Amino acid sequence: MENLDPNMQTEQRKSVHRGFKKGLYVIPTAFTAANIAMGFLAVIWSIRGFQAVAIFPETAAGYFNYAAVAIGLAILFDTLDGRVARMTRTATEIGVQFDSLADVLTFGIAPIALIYSWAIGAVFHENSSEYGFGVFLLFMYLMCGAFRLARFNLQATRPRVLLEGTPKLDKKNFVGLPIPPAAGLLAAIVHFSPMPLSFYGEGLGRFYSILTMILIAVLGLLMVSTIRYSSMKTVGTGRRNLYVFLIIAAVGMLMWLYSNYVLLILSVAYVSHGVIWYVFSLVRSRPAKLDRAS
Repeated sequence: MENLDPNMQTEQRKSVHRGFKKGLYVIPTAFTAANIAMGFLAVIWSIRGFQAVAIFPETAAGYFNYAAVAIGLAILFDTLDGRVARMTRTATEIGVQFDSLADVLTFGIAPIALIYSWAIGAVFHENSSEYGFGVFLLFMYLMCGAFRLARFNLQATRPRVLLEGTPKLDKKNFVGLPIPPAAGLLAAIVHFSPMPLSFYGEGLGRFYSILTMILIAVLGLLMVSTIRYSSMKTVGTGRRNLYVFLIIAAVGMLMWLYSNYVLLILSVAYVSHGVIWYVFSLVRSRPAKLDRAS
């Protein structure tokens, strides 16, 4: 056989490398597309559940549970697309924007549709003041989530201080509650008790719906706040990554066996840890200020 020219062999290797590199860019996009698919299905199942609330509450509960699980899977896909992009060094500007648009659907609109169908729309009459206020809170949750995503994109592309008082980008922490854990908490609550709140009677149904509305308002405020939340980006990257892997495997098994309890506990723990961290930092800083004053 005739030997190929060394320059030609080098060009062929470069061509194969470039083709492989381009193929890697598809992987994070595929996870983002799966994220969008889960959000789409969550909205569809929420609508289907709302249609069955009055006549077949058990059927509605099944659809609501499917929607909650879809949002939970979307959180997994959303976590993987960022990690895969960083591992393969295929992060792009369009990927960041595509991921944010996906998050608006999956973690903004989908949980709103779920909570409306499961609680507010199922319990309150359309002409009641509680219904109107509940719809307003759902809209504000969506606005806060969209603002949170816009602020995150701005800080990611411009890490320096833009204005007086604007916090610098910290890769270990998020500024404000990220929208996926906020949606995850709402989905975990529905997964824990998927029966529509109207099933518990007028009194308890209204009480649980009002508590849900308060939670929605709190989550919206946390998303636009400056409270720091751990990004978890350094988990499993150190020398003790074997122990982290074992912990993740154990938590995964517990999720499989007791998903309704474990997911709710994890969601509450993540959403509350930022607030606890913030309060602890305030308490710890007070003695230092008193010592300086004295």
